[in-house]
Amino acid sequence: MAHRIDGRKLGRKHSPRLALYANLIVSVLRYEKVKTTEAKAKEIRPQVERMITLAKRGDLAARRMVVAELPNEPLVIRKLFDEIAPKYAERTSGYTRITHLGNRNGDRAPIVQIELL
Repeated sequence: MAHRIDGRKLGRKHSPRLALYANLIVSVLRYEKVKTTEAKAKEIRPQVERMITLAKRGDLAARRMVVAELPNEPLVIRKLFDEIAPKYAERTSGYTRITHLGNRNGDRAPIVQIELL
């Protein structure tokens, strides 16, 4: 029985999957929109929204929690705290949108665009 199994494996082992998530989160925060598969977008959406919620708090503990998740991205962290978080100050949640773009030609995987609102 597969009780309390959460998340998608995406055909990867644990460490490469976490690296993929971190890279996609950084890309969404840096470029504010990314084209990817539907499964990957649905998997990183809660993590991106959690980062924005932490940045809205704006205190030192929140900044350290974001740095722990994205340790080698000081420019993205600065953008998150200085530009993105103030933009969503009045919003309580729902910072991202997933838009379906069709299917990929090679394997017919559903391609979506995840973007910040």
